[in-house]
Amino acid sequence: MEQLVKELTAIHGPCGFEEDVAKYIASRLKGKVDHMEVDGAGNLIVSKKGSQVGPKIVVAAHMDEVGFIVKKIEENGLILFEKLGGHDDRILLSQRVQIKTSQGLRPGVIGTISAHMMKYDDPKKVRPHQRLYIDAGASSKKEAEEFGIRIGDPITWYPHFDHLSETRIVGKAFDDRAGCAVLIQALEDLNKDDFSGEFVGIFTVQEEVGLRGARVASHQQNADVALALDTTAVSDTPEEMMDQTLAIGNGTGIKVLDFSLIANKKVRDHLIELADASKIPYQLEVFPGIGTDAGELSLAHQGIPTGVLSIPSRYAHSSIEVIDLNDLEATKNLLVAFVKNMRYSNSYKFTIE
Repeated sequence: MEQLVKELTAIHGPCGFEEDVAKYIASRLKGKVDHMEVDGAGNLIVSKKGSQVGPKIVVAAHMDEVGFIVKKIEENGLILFEKLGGHDDRILLSQRVQIKTSQGLRPGVIGTISAHMMKYDDPKKVRPHQRLYIDAGASSKKEAEEFGIRIGDPITWYPHFDHLSETRIVGKAFDDRAGCAVLIQALEDLNKDDFSGEFVGIFTVQEEVGLRGARVASHQQNADVALALDTTAVSDTPEEMMDQTLAIGNGTGIKVLDFSLIANKKVRDHLIELADASKIPYQLEVFPGIGTDAGELSLAHQGIPTGVLSIPSRYAHSSIEVIDLNDLEATKNLLVAFVKNMRYSNSYKFTIE
């Protein structure tokens, strides 16, 4: 799965510009699923049927990554930009970026003042992104336009992929190409004799700007149960707000609560039961500072019992996200176990008698 993550994260695909990611996934899954389509919002929806009649599960992972978009080209060739998704302005300075232009992909850097100028500045000042700029090497607006750069061109972190250790990898867009990799691998690993019912995978768009793709896709499926796959921010580093409740390398996260969802208790308990039985490492996740596509999946139609499997991540929404391959594998193994053992919706609903 490492190579799959590497290939997925190399693709340029910020919010609203996920088409190249969808093309890659569709090409990879062609002939391995029973049905494939793209809806009007851009979600890629695939399905695989088991050998016998059974329940239907929907599993979502979002294709988009946080990025930026060209807002204006200054007369001196520097580029002003807006955000696509959530960013921390404190980490933008001197980062490498990649612009998708009419002439192809072009590198750039987010500019910063020379250290020699710091004595003339307030060193504690954090300039908002509206006052920052991208230098793509153009000496004028005319030259930038000759490079193919136009207002509305999408921008991402410059792609890279490295090992920090044998199992820990660093790169951009693990949120949520890592989840996409888990979903792809599960669809490839399961054959029709492994499960009953139907396994629907939804690779969603525009999750980072309000779960928009999931909102559209969720109402197209009458599912018995739903899961979202996403990364989640760990709390195992020394900063003062960290509470050491979720750690990288300690297994997949089974969601209890976030700001978009209180996970269905019976779905959560079923995931825990399967993880214990198969000795799959896991952590219970209570983190109100995040939201996932599950929030929209749970609200479709009359409501769908919904849970989340989270891939622990450090430095989310930055150019240097870090995940552990063992956590990735644990997430995939638990997803496969759940699909093999999924139940009809009545098993996950509240009982009143």
